[in-house]
Amino acid sequence: MSAQEHSPSHSGQITPVHEQVHDEKKTTKLVQNAALSNATSLQRPSLLTWRMLMLYGCLLVATFNSCINGYDGSLMGAINSYPQYREYFNFPRDGGTPSTGIVYAIYTIGNLVGSFAAGPATDFRGRRIGMFIGGLVIILGTCVQATAHNLAAFMIGRFILGFGVAICASAGPAYVSEMAHPSFRGMMTGIYNTFWFIGGIPGTFVPYGTSTIAGTNSWRIPIWLQMTFSGFVIAFLTSIQTPRWLMANDRTEEALDVMAKYHGEGDRNSPIVQLEYEEMRIDISKTGSDKRWWDYRELFNSREVRYRTMLVVFMAFFGQWSGNGPVSYYYPQMLQGAGITDNHTRLLYNGCQNVVSFGGAVIGAIFTDRWGRRRGLLVSTTGIVIIFCIITALNATNTYTAADGTILAKSSASSKAEIEFIFIFGFVYSAGWTPLQALYPVEVLRYESRAKGMGFYNFWVNIAGFYNTFVTGIAFTGAGWKYYFLFIFWDCLEVAVIYFLFVETKNRTLEELAEIFRSKNPVAFSLKKTKVTVIKDKQGNEVHEIVEKSEAS
Repeated sequence: MSAQEHSPSHSGQITPVHEQVHDEKKTTKLVQNAALSNATSLQRPSLLTWRMLMLYGCLLVATFNSCINGYDGSLMGAINSYPQYREYFNFPRDGGTPSTGIVYAIYTIGNLVGSFAAGPATDFRGRRIGMFIGGLVIILGTCVQATAHNLAAFMIGRFILGFGVAICASAGPAYVSEMAHPSFRGMMTGIYNTFWFIGGIPGTFVPYGTSTIAGTNSWRIPIWLQMTFSGFVIAFLTSIQTPRWLMANDRTEEALDVMAKYHGEGDRNSPIVQLEYEEMRIDISKTGSDKRWWDYRELFNSREVRYRTMLVVFMAFFGQWSGNGPVSYYYPQMLQGAGITDNHTRLLYNGCQNVVSFGGAVIGAIFTDRWGRRRGLLVSTTGIVIIFCIITALNATNTYTAADGTILAKSSASSKAEIEFIFIFGFVYSAGWTPLQALYPVEVLRYESRAKGMGFYNFWVNIAGFYNTFVTGIAFTGAGWKYYFLFIFWDCLEVAVIYFLFVETKNRTLEELAEIFRSKNPVAFSLKKTKVTVIKDKQGNEVHEIVEKSEAS
């Protein structure tokens, strides 16, 4: 039969338009979503156009929100080992205590409280106003913390800082996912959380450099620098826009202009822009719960949204409890367990760990659209189980406690091997989990509940993080290497849950994901693909013709 040219329809299917000339080539392939695949083939978006570079600038502003958490996580892990810091606040020179744990935990408590403000602040006037509010609170918290002359003031500063971070952690990834080009959303949004290391790397190397300074400036200087990333976000917020907020507030022409500017090379009639616009017009409600700051019902009031919320909660706990907690906050203690007792050397290794993990995170973000969200999580988590088994065995057979309580190593070769596997852990975890901690939750949430859902996600992240920051240091002091057994068991559980419950979200627009969650079996539906005939003429132009739905995964 004769080939046909197609264009995306309002229903997300492909509609015949007219007969093509006879000199054409046909192939078949399987795609996640035929409408987006067809629109992409017609428009052929490129990553290296001027408009795309402008989009990168908008996304970069929001992505710097991720640096704030990375800087604090690495900073506190570093200065917690400073004699200057511990003596100033009368902490013991070594080991975890309830006092040091609560300094970490108060930041988490601020995050928990801030999570309830994050949704309303992000919905109020769009994502960028949410980032502005959160940034101002972070700067205030930094000032209080850096000028503190007693532990109470220091903890108040950390509480305020955590409160502001909760708002930015909801508004930032929501904006990036909604504004990312649909053909490259996995990579563009996955990059968001890799910037944890853009904050984490200076968060380790700045304290490494200031650790030799006498007095309180050794830890006050790194804390003052904590406001740098928020200052950058606030300074450039006027350059970014939020099209889905415009659409939800009946400013459709403005929303269309924004999408045309960044997704259509300036053309309002481009296939991808028209597909997005029509899906947003149908799916985004102008009277949804995002207009009511107190209304969280759209996270729970139907089977579809309850499934979405369940995945959000799983991501919150799994992302924090896969073993990364000890590596991020208590890395110096882990190295001591491996036989590295010199504090300056441990700080250097801490910085190098962040560099290696950053490399893994970038690779994971770049390839997440190719290998998929489910597969990335399954392979990464399985790898983590194997790595933890090896680290546990090495630690159990290589370390012993001297009479004075110092942990020493029997073999330098075994110590080096353990350190190597700790580095491998950081790479593997970061490749699988780091990009998806921001990407997956915003993908599975509907627009109307996305801001509150990200606040809800952040709440459970910090419930899980509270355990890491308050309990882990004490557990390491008491249980030592035996504590790793808990992570081995938990990561095995994670693999099972991901396999049976996590849906695949790659290669679909945000609005197209609704059909997955409305299906009887969301996981099976998300793995189905559509067989299409790809018709290519002599000029290389492609159109797609649906052949059949496939059960292939």
